[in-house]
Amino acid sequence: MKRLVSRKLAEIKDEPRAREVVRHVLSENFLAEEKIESEVKALLLENAKLIKDSASDYKRLFTLAKTKLARERGFIL
Repeated sequence: MKRLVSRKLAEIKDEPRAREVVRHVLSENFLAEEKIESEVKALLLENAKLIKDSASDYKRLFTLAKTKLARERGFIL
C-alpha cells in the first residue's frame, strides 16, 4: 500500500479498508489457484497408468495441465 501511494499509483483514503480489500482479493486468488491444482492432481491421478507407461515427467505434466486449466478459466498464474 505504501509503495502504491508513494509512487502515486493509487490514492487511498481509507487505508485499513484498502488493506482489507487487498487481503480479500489475494485470498480469493490463492483459493482459486489451489482449486485448479486440486483438479489437476485429480486429472493426473485418473491417468496415472498412462503417465507411468509413457515415461512422462509428472511435474512437467502437472505444470502444463495447470497452465491450460488456468488459461481456460481466465486465471493468470
